[in-house]
Amino acid sequence: MVRTVTAGLDGSRESRAAAEWAAREAGLLGLPLRLVHVWEPVPEPIAQAPLLGAETQQHWTERVPREAAEGIRLRHPGLDVSIGQLSGRPAEELLGAAKDAELLVLGSRGLSGIGGFMVGSVGLSVVAHAERPVVLVRADQQAADEHETDPVGIPSAATPFRPVVVGLDIDSPDEELIAFAFAAAVRRGTCLRVVHGWNPPPYYAYGLAVDLELHDALARRESSALAEVLAPWRRKFPDVEVTEESSYGTPGNHLVDASRDASLVVVGRRIRRRTLGAHIGPVTHAVLHHSIAPVAVVPHN
Repeated sequence: MVRTVTAGLDGSRESRAAAEWAAREAGLLGLPLRLVHVWEPVPEPIAQAPLLGAETQQHWTERVPREAAEGIRLRHPGLDVSIGQLSGRPAEELLGAAKDAELLVLGSRGLSGIGGFMVGSVGLSVVAHAERPVVLVRADQQAADEHETDPVGIPSAATPFRPVVVGLDIDSPDEELIAFAFAAAVRRGTCLRVVHGWNPPPYYAYGLAVDLELHDALARRESSALAEVLAPWRRKFPDVEVTEESSYGTPGNHLVDASRDASLVVVGRRIRRRTLGAHIGPVTHAVLHHSIAPVAVVPHN
């Protein structure tokens, strides 16, 4: 069965931005796009209210995804676009839709006045439990935002893509995460910026601020370990320019800073089978809430 790029659509500005991003990504991947609209049934007494009558329900379950699909077909000629209409709890239905998807794309409101996302409970639940990659896209995300500015400094979708940024934990590097990031860079014809943040072991930390020699030794060790992890991937993807950045400090902060000049930020999430808890991790959580660029969360074992 051919996988799809699937986008959750509820008619909001953020979900429309997600659908547009998903359409562009489907074009890069050469895959169909599926727009999924989830209708959450309301209790019968509320459903009988005039503002939630049959006409309103029909608008949300039929008109919104149909019009979105029509618009995407016009803007992306030749793209295979289909609609899925589901009923139930949004997080559960979206998780079900993600199982057959190459990746699932969701929208997230931008925080007014500061960079970052406002990730709702549905988005967090899907990211925390999906076993396929999930991409979060800001409400104000435009195609030109993913590209370099033109020679006079104007955003343009006709210029090369900005780098793909990936956060890498060299203590437990995951092949699925690294492969996803390299493939994303290949599709965009851009470079891959690998960001690794490190902190010294607790027994080193006390004297590190005044021991520059120790700091330099640890920095060289971390840089060498990062280069060793990436060496086979450089050979596998010889045409991808790779920039390695091993920096002292919190990894999440470094990734958020790197997102300002990225077309996509890729982070990982370890799959855990427990039903309780967010299952996201502090670095991914920080990036989800503060990244300027779209964020792809790749689950791995």
